[in-house]
Amino acid sequence: MHTPAVVFGNLGTSCGENRSAMIVDLFALLGVLVITCSGMEETVMDTRVATAELGWTAYPNSGWEEVSGYDENLNTIRTYQVCNVFEPSQNNWLLTTFIDRRGAQRIYVEIRFTVRDCSSIPNVPGSCKETFNLYYYESDAVIATKGTAFWMEAPYLKVDTIAADESFSQVDFGGRLMKVNTEVRSFGPLSKNGFYLAFQDYGACMSLLSVRVFYKKCPSVVQNFAIFPETMTGAESTSLVISRGICISNSEEVDVPIKLYCNGDGEWMVPIGSCTCKAGFEPDNGNVCRACPPGTFKSTQGPGLCLQCPPNSRSTAEAATVCVCRNGYYRGDADQPDEPCTSVPSSPRNVISIVNETSVILEWHSPRETGGRDDVVYNILCKKCQANRLACSHCDDNVEFVPRQLGLTETRVFISNLLAHTLYSFEIQAVNGVSNKSPYPSQHVSIDITTNQAAPSIVPIMHQISSTMNSFTLSWPQPEQPNGIILDYELRYHEKDHAEINSTILRSQTNTVRVDGLRSGTVYVVQVRARTVAGFGKYSSKMCFQTLTDDDFKSELREQLPLIAGSAAAGVVFIVSLVAISIVCSRKRAYTKEAVYSDKLQHYSTGRGSPGMKIYIDPFTYEDPNEAVHEFAKEIDVSTVKIEEVIGAGEFGEVYKGRLKLPSKREIFVAIKTLKAGYVEKQRRDFLSEASIMGQFDHPNIIRLEGVVTKSRPVMIVTEFMENGALDSFLRQNDGQFTVIQLVGMMRGISAGMKYLSEMNYVHRDLAARNILVNSNLVCKVSDFGLSRYLQEDTSDPSYTSSLGGKIPVRWTAPEAIAYRKFTSASDVWSYGIVMWEVMSFGERPYWDMSNQDVINAIEQDYRLPPPMDCPSALHQLMLDCWQKDRNVRPRFTDIVSTLDKMIRNPTSLKAVANIPAVPSQPLLDRSIPDFNTFSSVEDWLSAIKMSQYRDNFLNSGFTSLQLVAQMTSEDLLRIGVTLAGHQKKILSNIQSMRVQMSQSPTTMA
Repeated sequence: MHTPAVVFGNLGTSCGENRSAMIVDLFALLGVLVITCSGMEETVMDTRVATAELGWTAYPNSGWEEVSGYDENLNTIRTYQVCNVFEPSQNNWLLTTFIDRRGAQRIYVEIRFTVRDCSSIPNVPGSCKETFNLYYYESDAVIATKGTAFWMEAPYLKVDTIAADESFSQVDFGGRLMKVNTEVRSFGPLSKNGFYLAFQDYGACMSLLSVRVFYKKCPSVVQNFAIFPETMTGAESTSLVISRGICISNSEEVDVPIKLYCNGDGEWMVPIGSCTCKAGFEPDNGNVCRACPPGTFKSTQGPGLCLQCPPNSRSTAEAATVCVCRNGYYRGDADQPDEPCTSVPSSPRNVISIVNETSVILEWHSPRETGGRDDVVYNILCKKCQANRLACSHCDDNVEFVPRQLGLTETRVFISNLLAHTLYSFEIQAVNGVSNKSPYPSQHVSIDITTNQAAPSIVPIMHQISSTMNSFTLSWPQPEQPNGIILDYELRYHEKDHAEINSTILRSQTNTVRVDGLRSGTVYVVQVRARTVAGFGKYSSKMCFQTLTDDDFKSELREQLPLIAGSAAAGVVFIVSLVAISIVCSRKRAYTKEAVYSDKLQHYSTGRGSPGMKIYIDPFTYEDPNEAVHEFAKEIDVSTVKIEEVIGAGEFGEVYKGRLKLPSKREIFVAIKTLKAGYVEKQRRDFLSEASIMGQFDHPNIIRLEGVVTKSRPVMIVTEFMENGALDSFLRQNDGQFTVIQLVGMMRGISAGMKYLSEMNYVHRDLAARNILVNSNLVCKVSDFGLSRYLQEDTSDPSYTSSLGGKIPVRWTAPEAIAYRKFTSASDVWSYGIVMWEVMSFGERPYWDMSNQDVINAIEQDYRLPPPMDCPSALHQLMLDCWQKDRNVRPRFTDIVSTLDKMIRNPTSLKAVANIPAVPSQPLLDRSIPDFNTFSSVEDWLSAIKMSQYRDNFLNSGFTSLQLVAQMTSEDLLRIGVTLAGHQKKILSNIQSMRVQMSQSPTTMA
């Protein structure tokens, strides 16, 4: 039956206002951003544009029929119709030609059709239908469709049963079809080159007016300054297809990867990442990066706009990232591109001088022009000249400038230690942050002064040449600054037990004198001073010397008798020369720089330390501790330091990992301690004192100081970087992973570092595994030299206690140091024994969870830590030697290094393992092996031995009771997943102890 049809237009899917608003609202609720809702459709077949027969295949021939019709514009269209409603058992197939899918994964089919209402057909049988089926069939090429088998075997995949929303009952005489249906269906995923569509009629009276086949894709779009290409939708209507974006011209990536998601409706959504305009370009019209015009600049990548060039600068080309300074103007190293260019300051003004013997005060006014900057400082250049001014040379190194010679922020300086009767020329330079950029010399003003007559400086030290029962002979060097010809020296002395008012005065024309008329075996306090025509200088520091006793003299005489006998025949006169040792007076005195220097020389002369050994100097003995920083720590230019990441927090601020690149040296990794903002001067002094200490040390097992940054903010201490961090946490992370020899090697390195410190007369006071750092080669280095300055301060650190009136690391501290504050190298040896125990127990906390007071009480009762698991007996014995109550019988660090070296050379000495009694006799030892009678479950037991990570391994493998655990072997542990050798040994050791306790009280185990 043929029914003419007229199509009412294209009803393809579109994105109207209401639907768009609905989608945006929906995705907003889901937290998803939709970029646009207007997708694109690409048509692969449309029967409406056909001008000839479609040539589709119908089966059987009496079914579907191709006919011509007209659309609403009276254009001819090709349609298919079928209406065999009066014949039973209809099964009419219509197959399209091969359709190329063009890479689409999901295909949409828009079907426009009419259906006759079955009820409007008179005498129609019950088999009349108002629906039909849509199928598809994938193929890589065109296939033959003539055989009956192709239809009967039904190789098609069903898309849907299509039902009409509207049906018609009649056609008017004008030939207009009143009821047109449009349905859209989709299917996928597709994988072959193309497909066929098939329509199955099984008893309807209908017409296929048009069939349009298309796929959807997201259009090319520019979003977030990135271009996204056309992108096909996914295989499912809910699929999201990722599309990578490419930054538009003159833009750069901010976040990578840059991508959008294309949804099943061909709409972009979920933007990730973005591009922004490069430096020199600003965003324009949303998605264009426009070059900055001349006279403007943009220094950084980002959304910002071009800025006008700062004062005294210009840009002459487009896309400028910085404005170049005009002639005579500069930017400092730390100046930002948006800051104005500045110039150098003019000369200081109105210099005046005040001369006082061999010192001078210089004062001046600030320059009239600062160059537009507020960082003007002053440098003092000192020259010593001949009287005729024909020749000048740099001043001696001992000339002192207070507060300093370079970088003065005030317009006043005090200069001392000049030579008397000498012409000096001082050049006062005004410099700022751009002075080093200018090709011209620094702006300066000069002044000449001549020093006055002055008394000589202090005599630095005295030496005892010889001593008898009633005399001693002393010598001393000339003052460093005699300030003229030394006329003579005045010596004053008195018995140490008498008042200074009873001193005796003695004069000497030379720097050697014999003092007679003294009492035997008596200590005398002696001072000396020099005199020139300007008068006497100051007395030297007090030093003590002692005459010999009668027994001392007889002993010395017996040693000299062979010499007397050997020279008697020659008639040589016998003179006994006795060398005595100077004694440092024990008295309280204010430490000055001269006193520190005097003490240091005294160390050399009296044999404290090895010959030529450098002696540690406490920075707090300096009148100004900042001087110690300048003396012992190298100042680093902050531009050579690059901070990379935070690795911890120190007492005064963050600790960073970074890089240091000094001139003519390779770049190295460093650790950087910083002083947080808002500090007071005392905090700065305390912070830098650690650098003053560290800078005096040079040993492969002492953390190396690279330098300090004090001339900029933040203040920094820069040290070598230790890759593996603190020793205690490193051992805990690698429990059981090192051999005994490796552990002994670590302990040997620590003891070598401590031997070096003890020989320098430095007492650490806080030796613990947490203060030992480990590098990538497992070299251990002693660090943290700050405890001594905080011994009177409280702290919340649980490693310390303040109950005894200060900060004490109780678990590591010797009993005499806890009780009497007696810190010596011997107390460091006690602490070293605790460090040995920490190493052998792989970072276990000394004394476990005992309170500090319990630890103190236990040590007083002579309890000592037991050997860690598998600890060689020789090592535990060395620990016990370090923990001797009498500090005088503890080994020295020299002895410890020697002992460990012997163990390393003879590894067999480490094979004997220290035994732990099954039932300890001392309460302290009970803490190393848990009492298994107190545990009610395997979980409690594993927690007690710090192996809770294996709880599930035990329980899931059936070891759910302590009786079963007690029967486990090493093979059982390996089978349930305990693979680390150290953990296996620890668990097996505790299982063995469990067996012993169970055998002693078998009825008490749950």
